[in-house]
Amino acid sequence: MARLGPFSACRRIGVAVSGGADSMALAMLLRGWGLPLAFVVDHGLRPESGGEAGLTMLRLAALGIPARLLHARLQPGPAAAARARAARYALLAAACRDAGCADLALGHHQRDQAETLLLRQGAASGPAGLAGMALVTWTDTARLLRPLLGVAAGRLRTTLAAAGVGWVEDPTNCDLATPRARLRAGALASEGAAAALAATATGNGVARAAAEAQATYEIASSVNIYPEGIAHLRCPVGAQALSALVWMLSGAVHPPPSAGVARLLAGMRANPRHAATLHGACLIPARASGEGWLLGREAAGMQGAVPIGERWDGRFLSAAAPDDLVLGPLGKDAARLRRWSPWPAALLHTLPTLRKGGAIVAAPHLGYPDAAACRDAAVMFRPARPAAPAAFVTS
Repeated sequence: MARLGPFSACRRIGVAVSGGADSMALAMLLRGWGLPLAFVVDHGLRPESGGEAGLTMLRLAALGIPARLLHARLQPGPAAAARARAARYALLAAACRDAGCADLALGHHQRDQAETLLLRQGAASGPAGLAGMALVTWTDTARLLRPLLGVAAGRLRTTLAAAGVGWVEDPTNCDLATPRARLRAGALASEGAAAALAATATGNGVARAAAEAQATYEIASSVNIYPEGIAHLRCPVGAQALSALVWMLSGAVHPPPSAGVARLLAGMRANPRHAATLHGACLIPARASGEGWLLGREAAGMQGAVPIGERWDGRFLSAAAPDDLVLGPLGKDAARLRRWSPWPAALLHTLPTLRKGGAIVAAPHLGYPDAAACRDAAVMFRPARPAAPAAFVTS
């Protein structure tokens, strides 16, 4: 934790607590670093989950740690683990924002890091993925802290036992139908194996941090990123920087495939008029904007309109009033508003637009219909994944 500070005695730190040994140990240890506030998520996927969440709340109270219970209300079915993870992080992000927590501590430990590395190897992840989880990552809500990445799982259980603190055993952790459980029973049965794999992830993390720094430099020196969610690349950049730009501007959950990025970059280097689409992003020659290329969202893949307050298409947010407006793409209305913007038609369709009953209230990045309407209907480019994230801190 010392590497992540400084922490004042009154600094509030959110901590995700499942009730298992890892997160209970983390919550207990965080009492020496500011003011921990526990968030207990009940996914509701097992009949016992409600009782386990209640017991966890009582155990945290006995430790003097305030806690808030969050309900995911999920239904059993396909991809339950993935849906539970997405719901959990959404709830935790909202809870951190509401509680004013700039930090959210997570209980991932050495074996979790080793599991992540093996799973990503099996999925043929690139160098960035093989760095595993970072000690610190930044989101648009809070810093995610993983201070236990270098700690063996057995040490955490021993620590709790010595303090007389109980924990919940989740039976799904031993279900051999899940990939992680099979790894724990096989390749990661010994803590020595987990430690070696975690050390490999750390080495990969150092390389990832260096690559991120280089990509950040390239983007800062060769790319203009506009509030319309469009980037102007004055010259080809490296694969890492191009991947980061495509990821940001597409609003996608996952990064673009490395092979696709390589093909796109080869085309740019071979032909200054190269145009292509990749991973929901659209690349076209800049023309009126100068030399190079414009990179933006591919119109065909955009999300439909969402209520105010929700992130639209993974890229834009608005807090405009009244709250019966919706935020979505300019779309087919781009044709009649063509004179309002210098952007090419392919990108004009992708601009965020506020509507009521289907009618345009404001297209702020076009200044339409007037300055007053646009001022009262602010829309911010807030991609879920920034092109140049703050440097990863490895374990």
